[in-house]
Amino acid sequence: MTGTTTGAVSGTAPGTGTGAGKRRRRPLLAGVLIAATLVLGAGLYWAQPWKLWQDSTVNEALPTASTTSAASAAPAPRTIAQGTLISHEHSTTGTAKLIKLPDGSRTLRLENLDTSSGPDLRVWLTDAPVKEGSDGWFVFDDGKYVSLGKLKGNKGDQNYEIPADVNLADYSSVTIWCDRFNVSFGAAALQAG
Repeated sequence: MTGTTTGAVSGTAPGTGTGAGKRRRRPLLAGVLIAATLVLGAGLYWAQPWKLWQDSTVNEALPTASTTSAASAAPAPRTIAQGTLISHEHSTTGTAKLIKLPDGSRTLRLENLDTSSGPDLRVWLTDAPVKEGSDGWFVFDDGKYVSLGKLKGNKGDQNYEIPADVNLADYSSVTIWCDRFNVSFGAAALQAG
């Protein structure tokens, strides 16, 4: 008589089946998703692409002499150089003017400015030549430049004080410079006026 043996059916050992594999993959998948979310969030914060669709209009009057009896005899502000803004990385239009005010101070005035907004935009005086197209996008930080501060708004008429120690003869152009991506949004060659 032949007997039959009853016992454990051959298979996988306890804890080594597909269920255990799924349990080990869950923390790994969660870790990957968390890391990807953090990287994406940091990238979005750094690039700030939503600013391309946000407009900020700033309209400032040209600074004038103080209101005194002598002020009526004071000379009017005088444009000493100007240029038309051309597009680089983003469509940019308007006029840049270097203006000497009655008190002897100087200001850079952007008139009828219309450009895109972006992260960390600055207004620079530079010694770089203004070139059309993509050839001109990256040249402005190669030589001498002075930052006049953050762009106040991507549209409008704005004034940027030029420090007294800046020798205007050293600078031949203006750029709206994206410090975050090291690229010009637009620029103007300055011609004596």
